[in-house]
Amino acid sequence: MTSNTPRTGRRRHALSKERILQAAIAILDEEVADTESTGLTLRALMARLSTGSGAIYHYVANMDELRAAAADEVLRLSFADVPSDADTMARLRIVAAEIFDSLDAHSWVGAQLTRGAFQPGALRIWKVIGTELHHFGLTGAALTDAGSALANFIFGSAAQHTLTSRQHANGTDRAARLESVANQWRSFDRDPIVADIADRLSEHDDRGQFLAGVDIILRGIAG
Repeated sequence: MTSNTPRTGRRRHALSKERILQAAIAILDEEVADTESTGLTLRALMARLSTGSGAIYHYVANMDELRAAAADEVLRLSFADVPSDADTMARLRIVAAEIFDSLDAHSWVGAQLTRGAFQPGALRIWKVIGTELHHFGLTGAALTDAGSALANFIFGSAAQHTLTSRQHANGTDRAARLESVANQWRSFDRDPIVADIADRLSEHDDRGQFLAGVDIILRGIAG
């Protein structure tokens, strides 16, 4: 006799790589926000998903691979919002803004991208930039040079923003910290140029300054 009762439960909540990545991202976000968090461990992931290690390792080889895949998933989702009808330079600016916003919301991603081992998220950024520049008409060394300039600026900014975000998350007031740095600069070097930079340091907008840097590089590429 066949039951007409719909089977929910196991089928609805069946483990998948997508669910594992979603859980890993949530745990990594909590690790940044809560200093008492144990972080992304196999035990924490098993508890979050109510499953065993074998089911998880069916999809990922180890926690290092999972962290890299989680960072790549954050970027994949952010790039999905880039409009297809914008021109190349506009799309590249949007891509850069999406990367910044992703790292701002998930500061651990920046640290992950700068790890020495292969990072699929870093490759995704390089591929998106390279594809857009190719559509712009660049090939060969010109594409490589332009792509490197933009990608390296993004990676460098990512590392710096990750550092400052973690300091802020640890309870350090951003304005007070930057003003302290500015005062040290003023006392170390009384040059008017240094003083002008120091005066603007504590109130500068990280996102706005990042996008201004992207615009400078894009104008150089387009020119």
